Amino acid sequence: MLHLRYFVAVAEELNFSAAARRLHMATSPLSQRIKDLERELDLRLFERDTHSVTLTPGGEALLPIARDVLERVNRIPWRLREVTRSERGTMFVGIPSGLHPRLRELVNTLAERADEWCELLRWPGTSKALVTGVCEGRLALALARLPISDPALDMLPVMSERLGAIVPADQFTGRDSVALAELADLSFVVAPQELRFSYFDQLDREISERGIKKRIKLTDSGYGGIAEVVSSGIAFYFSMLNAESPMHGYALENTRVLPFTDFEPVLDTVLIWRRDRASGGDLDDIVAAAREVFADSLRM
Repeated sequence: MLHLRYFVAVAEELNFSAAARRLHMATSPLSQRIKDLERELDLRLFERDTHSVTLTPGGEALLPIARDVLERVNRIPWRLREVTRSERGTMFVGIPSGLHPRLRELVNTLAERADEWCELLRWPGTSKALVTGVCEGRLALALARLPISDPALDMLPVMSERLGAIVPADQFTGRDSVALAELADLSFVVAPQELRFSYFDQLDREISERGIKKRIKLTDSGYGGIAEVVSSGIAFYFSMLNAESPMHGYALENTRVLPFTDFEPVLDTVLIWRRDRASGGDLDDIVAAAREVFADSLRM
């Protein structure tokens, strides 16, 4: 079963290093596991060279089969819980870092509405970890950041947050906005893998195409470390513009957040759940309640 999980990760990432990070393992043993699977199936699954990884026709045929098998396996824990649970069970909703307080209020409202049939508890994590938790059945629901492409999931848009540039304040005195080109002399902070949203990787590529080439890569730091680098005057990062965002709690002296004049980054948050658990499954009631509570997507 693990070999199929390894195969799906590589097939979706088409990059052994990215797949290894996703699986929290080293690249070399992952490559060996794929070779073991190819040997077991007597079928070459990937074409790989020093520059790219692509699926063979056999790999393309295996991918939907492997996804289906893993989805069935992932259903086992919650199906067992459904059979053995008491009348009032416990469910977990995943909460990503930097969640806007308005969404926290709505989670509380959902917990109150669901109180008759379940205790809804929060569970923290990165968006990637929360998506995995929902797919594997450990979490009933999760608030997560786009992009998300897992076909097993249903999602409901709940909030869009405009992003600005967090910059050294002394270099932008008296300014109420900034153009992207004005940041070319600063380095963009690449946050540690476990901290950054996938959308920020997309933004990294976009600003590189628009001439922002300098990077500072942090490998062992929290959001406070990002603010330290910006405060020192050598870098910038993206942050939510709305003053209520908890991300503003990481601000330091000599930092400020400015909207862009020529760039419109928006971070979208969605509520996700497994489609098969909602359709006639154990999440029917909680998903119906969530659709009512989160009916109006917010824009900040």
